[in-house]
This record gives sequence, C-alpha cells and structure tokens, in this order.
Amino acid sequence: MDNQVPAADSGTASGANGAYGSGVVPPRPVMSAADAAAQHSAHGTWSPQAGAEQPAYPTRPTEPLPPYIAPSEAPKTEKKKGRGGAIAGLLVAAALVGGAAGLGGTYAGMQLWAPAASSGSSSPESITVNNPGSVNEATAVAAEALPSTVTISVTGSSEAGSGTGVVLTEDGYVVTNTHVATLGGAVQDGTIKVTDSDGRIYDATIVGTDPIYDLAVIKLEGASGMKPIEFADSSELNVGDTTVAIGAPLGLPNTVTTGIVSALNRSIQIASSAAPEGADENATPDEDGGSGEDSPWYFDIPGQDTQQSANETISIAVIQTDAAINPGNSGGALVNSEGQLIGINVAIATASGSTTEESGSVGIGFSIPSNVVERVADEIMENGSATHGLLGASVTSSAAHEGATIEGAMIAEVSDGGAAEEAGLREGDIVTEFNGVPITSSTDLTAQVRAAAGGSDATLTYVRDGEAHTVDVTLGTLE
Repeated sequence: MDNQVPAADSGTASGANGAYGSGVVPPRPVMSAADAAAQHSAHGTWSPQAGAEQPAYPTRPTEPLPPYIAPSEAPKTEKKKGRGGAIAGLLVAAALVGGAAGLGGTYAGMQLWAPAASSGSSSPESITVNNPGSVNEATAVAAEALPSTVTISVTGSSEAGSGTGVVLTEDGYVVTNTHVATLGGAVQDGTIKVTDSDGRIYDATIVGTDPIYDLAVIKLEGASGMKPIEFADSSELNVGDTTVAIGAPLGLPNTVTTGIVSALNRSIQIASSAAPEGADENATPDEDGGSGEDSPWYFDIPGQDTQQSANETISIAVIQTDAAINPGNSGGALVNSEGQLIGINVAIATASGSTTEESGSVGIGFSIPSNVVERVADEIMENGSATHGLLGASVTSSAAHEGATIEGAMIAEVSDGGAAEEAGLREGDIVTEFNGVPITSSTDLTAQVRAAAGGSDATLTYVRDGEAHTVDVTLGTLE
C-alpha cells in the first residue's frame, strides 16, 4: 500500500471546506488558585519529579513547553430537551488548566500555556443584570445557559487540573471531555470536585469515558434540582449562526464569550493517551483506524524526547467557531442564540510558529456537535460506555495521489467480511459523501464513521471509474 492512512482514524486534519495540516497537542493544566495556595503553604517550595514541569500558579508564570508543529499532508426534527482553505497551525485541546507533573509516560492533553491567570478572583459568579435597558442577546443566552454549566477540578497523586462540564440531568449527570475527567489519561481514579454556577461544591465520580470522541460523563453526589441543558439539533446549524461559549478558561468560572459558526463539518486529529491501546485497531494497526507508524501527531513532554508520541490518534468531527476558547474551556458548552447546546468545546488552533507565550484564542475554536454528544452521553449513562462505527477498510486521502482529480477518501484495502465489503466497495473507490456530509480526506471519513453508532445504517457516496454511486451500508462496531 502507498502511505496508507487508516480509514477512519488517520490523515491530514481537514474539513468539508478544505484540507489543512496541523498537529494536535492538548495543553497541560494550570493548578487552581486554592489548591496551589494550600499546597504551597503546607509543604513549602514544591519540587516536581525529574523531567516534570513546575506547576503554574495564577500569580506565577510557568516555563512553557515548546509547541510541536506537525507537517501538513496534501490532502431532522428538533432534539429532545433536558438531558439531553488551509489552516497552518497547532491544534491545542482547549483543555484543562492546572499544573501537572508527568508520570514518565505520554501525557496527552497537557501543554502548558504561560503566563497563567493573574490575581483576579476565580470564585463563581451569577449573572447580574445591572442595566436592564442595555440587555442584549448574549446577556439572555448567558442567563439561560450558565446555570447548566459547572467547573470541574481533578486531583491525582501528583497532578491536578480543571475544566468545564455541562449538566445533563436534574440529579447531577454531567458531560465533559475525557481529557478533563482523566487529566489527559494520566489519572483514572482521581478526586473530582465540581462547582456549580451558584458556588455549591459536589464530589463526583466517573460514570464512563469515551476516549474515541473525547467525551465523558460524571455523576455529582447528592445533587438535586440542577438545571439540565437543552439540546439543539446540530445538523440544522448554518454558517454565521450565533455562538456563545461558556466555561472556566484559565481557572475563571462562568466566563462567557461570543462569536458565530465559522464552518461546519471540520475534522481534526488529536493525539490521546486517554484512548486505550489498540482502540483503533481491527485486524492490523493500519486497518480501518489504526494509528499507524507514520502518524505525524506527537506530543512534547518536558525533559523527554520530543518525538515521544501519545498512544493513539483519534479523529473527530467538529464545529468551528470564532468565539474565544482557551485552556479551561474544555468540556464546556457552545450554545446558540436560544441558549441551547450545539457543541462541547474541545480544541483550538494557534498560529503556525507561535510560542506558548503567544498562544491563546486566535478565533479558531472547535466543538463536538451536540448530536454526537447526546448520543454518546446517553449510551454512557445507560451502559457505561458508547459505541462507534467501523467501516472495515483502510483508506488514504485521494488528493495525496499523483494525478488526483477529485477530493475524497480512497479505499486502499477492504477487510474480509467487513461493512465495506458487504456494501460492495472496492480498492480504488473514492468516498465523497457519508450520511450527506462531504468527505474530502481520510480524516473526514474516519471522523464521520466514528460519530455514528456501532451497527447503525449509513448512506455512502463514492466514485468509481469516474461515475458516482450511492450505497447503503450497515456499519460494524469498533472494539
């Protein structure tokens, strides 16, 4: 095979509106002010493990990690309520803020941004309307959605961080990112504290994680009367629609920023140590979603070889927005003009060549669509885990082949007995559409296949010998 990229989980980060090359490196957390102060006063000067980075306190900047710039590759009805173009840059999970000591393994989701938050108050605040005559759309949206947003703090034996979550049920089920709940895969049984928008603090436990789409559900102990977010149908979004991001960037809870939907049906890759080893393998490491030895997505760890990589690479479909999203917004809500959830914030992009001191929101943020969030969260609450589709083929981006005349995901090999073979797909077919979503690269196809539930039916459009064909396929289940 010619530089195969797994079907469904590797390839150049791209979207239906164009391919773009970038490395995805989620940021390392910044310890909360309260935890930092307590630790400092109780133990004096803190010394990190060998090879680990000094935690960042809100009033002290920390030595940043150098960013890794990956090489680019050519490339319904309304939902139920309640519970429910090249971009040269570095994709960074808009993740945890907090200090974290490395454990000697790959630490996904942990690039530190400096300086940390300054000495402003990080205590929870409710929305107060001081001048009713000047109330605008964002004010109304914030008042509607803030009560459904919480701040999550996670502490392990030698690391801590914080992020954001969104309330799903009155009794305290909350959805967030896996890299928030597990500190990027470094902590599996950490202590989780959750603070709601009114300042009430709860203990919480993990119900289940879904590292394939970087989502997790936690349960607050003793919670009642919470306000669940209302879900919007993300398939009905339009470019230009209003967006409001809510979260705890740099440890500042209840922060509200505004923007628009900049693009739909983007696909990005994120190196994830939280993903279980072999999660993207079916028959061979490079078949239908294996990370593959040629994956360009690596994660820098202080004091260690910069070429050390995360265990797995995941591909996810996202909404692009220009609402400011920063470290700490991970797991938080992206809502529409009605205060309804349209996405869970997961990553941002920084300009190519920028240093970590210069990093921050550059108007390119990414959120997991609400339709995917709702399906995955519901499955986790019901079964403790979620399912994902499997096509049963290895693919490459057709644009990477000499003489290519059409963008898409080219079938390189079909697995015996897999969904692709059952649907009649052959080597050389170019997939151009999946369930109505344009496919321009192998990453696009991976992200869309994984967004679908295992065993679900899908409609796929492909080109063979210059002619377009449409076929129905019943997906397998990623194990």
